[in-house]
Amino acid sequence: MESKLEKRVGILKDEQEEILSNEDELLYGVEDSPDLITTSVLGFQNVITAFGGLVAVPLVIAGMAGFGVADTAYLVSAGLLVSGIVSIIQSKGIGPKGFRVGGGLPTIMGTDFAFVGPAASVIATGGIAAYFGGTMLASLLEIIMSYFIKPLMKYFPPVVTGSVISLMGMTLMSVAMDWAAGGVGAANYGSPLNIGIAVFVFLIIAVVNHYAGKKVAPLSVLIGAVVGYIVCIPLGMVDFQQVTDAAWFAFPQIFKYGISFKLEYALPFVTGYLVTVIETVGVMQTLGQVTKTELKDEDIAAGVRADGVGSFIGPILGSGPAATFSQNAGLIPMTKNASRKVAIAAGFIMILMSLFPKFATLVSIMPMPVLGGAGLLMFGNVAAAGIQSLSRVKFNNRNMIIVAASLAVGLGVSFRPEVTAGLPTFLSGLFSSGISAGTIVALLMNIILKEKEVVEQTA
Repeated sequence: MESKLEKRVGILKDEQEEILSNEDELLYGVEDSPDLITTSVLGFQNVITAFGGLVAVPLVIAGMAGFGVADTAYLVSAGLLVSGIVSIIQSKGIGPKGFRVGGGLPTIMGTDFAFVGPAASVIATGGIAAYFGGTMLASLLEIIMSYFIKPLMKYFPPVVTGSVISLMGMTLMSVAMDWAAGGVGAANYGSPLNIGIAVFVFLIIAVVNHYAGKKVAPLSVLIGAVVGYIVCIPLGMVDFQQVTDAAWFAFPQIFKYGISFKLEYALPFVTGYLVTVIETVGVMQTLGQVTKTELKDEDIAAGVRADGVGSFIGPILGSGPAATFSQNAGLIPMTKNASRKVAIAAGFIMILMSLFPKFATLVSIMPMPVLGGAGLLMFGNVAAAGIQSLSRVKFNNRNMIIVAASLAVGLGVSFRPEVTAGLPTFLSGLFSSGISAGTIVALLMNIILKEKEVVEQTA
């Protein structure tokens, strides 16, 4: 018979678990449809948190191609246009079963830095037309690979996926910290003012997210960013001259800079697409966890396929390859908003911003420390989601080694990327990203280290 004390302890335990469950409950699930204003505002919040990544690669590519102000602006607009289109496709999921494109989870798409390295050599050899032709041709590889994701998913048990999710958040911390310091190469990098602004935004987001009501808490990142932005104006940290110089309208053009289809231009990008496949699988699994969605292997394959299709579409309009961004995986657990309608709204906002460069520029001049304060919390949430996933894994000797090896190599490469420079080109590209390096190591260790059979000893 249970004693009264044991019963009371049991009741208290159940009540505590119910409270924790309610705290973790999403305000908007994947299928939910917030009202139009809420959807639009939350969608804009998604765009702001990803904006640095959305425009960074087009700016780098423009520099490699020796473009002037007008052509650079066009590349940024084209990047936003394609990101918007592919974000809608990825978030909605279109097409019949077996050929579906898009995982159907709230996702923001953009061009990944995995393609910047090979882009430098290709542009130097064949110009910007070679870059567009090479990435477009090589994107067919990712589309083909998406049909082989399902048999590969058996090599992604919880110990591997948890390690990858944790690693994804941890490796992005250095990016957020660079933003908080003022951005790589900034003359005032790490100044007390920059750090102070980042801390200020960080605290606003944390306090609003924790204490505000259900209607305001999901907007915590946007509120923090807007307040930080406004505070930076009298401090002379916002240059509105760039907004004045930007054009009012920008219309997309088909193959504006030409295109050159040659195998020699496509081969350098093969490694970038392999890295993208690995990272997209990780992002999709993270999104599945934070949106409380049970993903099927076909859903992850459709997500990878959206990357490939987006990368094929991009060069037609003047943008680079598309990749699934991880920012939303950190934003969702903070805002408790997992509605795909919000991500689709973000896609339409990006399309509108691409057509009206002044509006896009107004966002792009947001001081880096503001993004840094938001980024630290978001990427920290991704790492925390991975730790939460690993907490459900039995930490025997085998699993401990898998987690340790994945984090050690992934973080090691992230902290010291130059360590892979001396490897053969293919391996150097494959291990150039901390996320891909750690994922590959986790997969290999999972295959090499077999589960030990537990032999029961009978008396």
